[in-house]
Amino acid sequence: MPCTDTTTQPKPLTMFDDDTPIAQLLDATLGKPKLLVVDDQPINIQVMHQIFGSDFQMFMATSGPQALAICKDNPPDLVLLDIVMPGMDGFEVCSQLKADGATRNIPVIFVTAHSDAAQETHGLDVGAVDFISKPVNPAVVRARVKTHLTLKFQSDVMRKLVFLDGLTGVFNRRYFDQQLGMEMARSVRNSTPLSLIMLDVDFFKRYNDHYGHQAGDDCLRQIALTLKESLRRPADLVARYGGEEFACILPETSFEDALALARDLEQRVRAKNIPHERSDIAQVVTVSLGVSGRDAAGAGDAGVLLAEADVQLYKAKHAGRGRACGQLTKLA
Repeated sequence: MPCTDTTTQPKPLTMFDDDTPIAQLLDATLGKPKLLVVDDQPINIQVMHQIFGSDFQMFMATSGPQALAICKDNPPDLVLLDIVMPGMDGFEVCSQLKADGATRNIPVIFVTAHSDAAQETHGLDVGAVDFISKPVNPAVVRARVKTHLTLKFQSDVMRKLVFLDGLTGVFNRRYFDQQLGMEMARSVRNSTPLSLIMLDVDFFKRYNDHYGHQAGDDCLRQIALTLKESLRRPADLVARYGGEEFACILPETSFEDALALARDLEQRVRAKNIPHERSDIAQVVTVSLGVSGRDAAGAGDAGVLLAEADVQLYKAKHAGRGRACGQLTKLA
């Protein structure tokens, strides 16, 4: 049943051998790998596009500041970076990328006509992973890029393992807290909406007491899988917030769309038909959901968004459970 307040207020680790086509690296990503080429000479960008255009999402920048902006708003999987550019050179661009927690794990390969030892040493000191000399050899540059993408994807998987909930396989509370802050900052910076769903399994203590903790663990795993399968876009995130409580971060999703998704999640969990004889509202497991959302304008506060979703979750429980309540949050 709806309860709406309209008041405005890892994929598994993958190894690649020398014969693996670049296209097969897609198994380690959510789509084609993203490659940023930074060079002040359009002809050099065109050469790289000819080499990688069929296998990568290609992004181009002709200056250091432009490259930094792209990396912050839409982080690539790897950067091919010229050293000699007017204004901000490649060394400074790389230094700034490595100084920012949001971009420091993006591998940078310098592509330069200058190949003396001092420059290469300096480039490695500021955080580059490799050097490629101009004019580039297509076979060599493809091999180098594939090697460093493989290493990055493996490193990404290892980092994500630290943020996974051991029982359900979805992200844990630590990762949720980190990502909510990052997504709020991105929402404010890009003037895009951001929504949040908090979800609680109804009468879960009774379920555990009646069916046993092993059955309770299996119930949580089924709900986590249902949530993962129901989220619509790669940027959407589901995490186990604690105990029988889950949370979904929905970037670039309006409050209205998030509320509709929450109602759909409630129905999908109910349709799993997980028996729950001790529930007061149904003979199957149900969930209560609270939804909050930030519109595309105004300030942003992750803590306020989270608190509002929690308030709406309480309202859903107080109104009878097995439903979604929501409110658009006005952040001054």
